[in-house]
Amino acid sequence: MAQNGTKTNERPGTRAVLRHARFSAYKAREVLNLIRGLPVADAMDELNRCDRDAGRPIAKLVASAVANAGANDGLPADELFVAACYADEGPTMRRFRPRARGRATRINKRTTHITVIVGRLSAEELSDRRERGGAPADAAAARARRVAASRGDDANTADQSVADEAEVVEPATAAVNPEMVDDTPTDEATAEQEAEATAQAAEANADDTDADDTDAADAADDTADAADDTADAADDKDDA
Repeated sequence: MAQNGTKTNERPGTRAVLRHARFSAYKAREVLNLIRGLPVADAMDELNRCDRDAGRPIAKLVASAVANAGANDGLPADELFVAACYADEGPTMRRFRPRARGRATRINKRTTHITVIVGRLSAEELSDRRERGGAPADAAAARARRVAASRGDDANTADQSVADEAEVVEPATAAVNPEMVDDTPTDEATAEQEAEATAQAAEANADDTDADDTDAADAADDTADAADDTADAADDKDDA
């Protein structure tokens, strides 16, 4: 029976193949179904958000297909989409696990061969994406423009900041200029300061004298109390 249409493995485009991946074809197909027919940028975003372990090697495979398209066919990455992707079963490694009564159970370690084909979007799809803003510019060119713009903005900002600092520093310097501000104390101010210092010293001496007199009176009272205690003790002894 004749088959109509192009076979999957004969589809035109740039391809990349990963052979003997150490997981089953079923697990690979579950991830490939998420990116089939998507633009490359959307497919990479989907793979980066994928929780399956097969998402990481498939993401590397898509990046390899894009690199092959750019190096071999000269196609920009923003005009590519995942035209086809499929997984074929690879050789199965058989291992055995010991079980009860001397028996053994076979363990199948499956492998898979994954193929990703990227193609160029049609002119209608490219125009529609550009109108919707969905076709990003070339990454290298966009980065170069951003760097150039940032460097120009940084230079203008630096020049403006230098000018602003010069304007701010000049009045501040004039305010603290010793030629414009005279901090030399006058004779009247010096005399007032000396008089205040003398008054404070006299008050301090008076406070010290009062404190000494109070201490002497307390000592005399203590001595009199001690003499009275001695006399009382002597009277008690005579009575006894």
